[in-house]
Amino acid sequence: MFQHIDQHFEAVVFSGRDLKEGELVRCTFAKCQFAYASMEEMTTIGCRFVECDFRGATMNASIHTGSAFENCNFTEANLFVAKFDDCKMMGSDFSKAKLDGITLAKGDWSYTNLRQTRLAKQDLRDIRFFEADLYDVSLEKSDLRGCDLTRANMAKTKLQGADLRGAIMDGVDFKALEVKGARMDTAQAILFLRSYGAKVD
Repeated sequence: MFQHIDQHFEAVVFSGRDLKEGELVRCTFAKCQFAYASMEEMTTIGCRFVECDFRGATMNASIHTGSAFENCNFTEANLFVAKFDDCKMMGSDFSKAKLDGITLAKGDWSYTNLRQTRLAKQDLRDIRFFEADLYDVSLEKSDLRGCDLTRANMAKTKLQGADLRGAIMDGVDFKALEVKGARMDTAQAILFLRSYGAKVD
C-alpha cells in the first residue's frame, strides 16, 4: 500500500503498474496514463484528474470521495462495485466499461459518455447528467428523483419502473424513451403529452 498527499503529477505514466489499495489525498493528476493499471481497492479523497487515461484499468472496489475526473478516458475499465461519492466526472468517457455493482452518490456526470451501460436498480438521486450521452442505457427501477437530465441523449434508454419525480428533463425527447411503469410528476407528464402533440391547459 502507498499514500500520496497534496502532490501534483503531470504527464506521468502509471500504465500497467500495481497500485492496489493505494490512498490518494488532495492530489492533482494532469494528462497522466493509468492504462491497464491494477487499481483495485484504491481510495481517492478530494483529488483532481484532468484528461487522464484509465483505459482497461482494473478499479474494482475502488472508492472515490469528492474527487474530480474531468475529460478522462475509462474505456473498457473495470469498475465493478466501485463507489463515486459526490464526484465531478464531467466529459469522461465510459465506453464499454464494466459498471456492474457501481455506486454513484450525487455528483456531476454532465457531458459523460455512458452509452449502453447498465445502471438498473441504482439510487441515482440528485446526480447531474446535463447533456450526458445515455443512449440505450439500462435504468430500469432506478431512482432518478431530483436528477438534472437537461438535454441528455436518452434515445432507447430503458426507464421501466424508474422513479423520475422531480427530475429536470428539459430538452429530452420523450418519444425516444421506454417509460412503461415509470413514475412521473405532473410537469413531466405534461412534457410527455406535449411531445406527442397533445394540448395541455
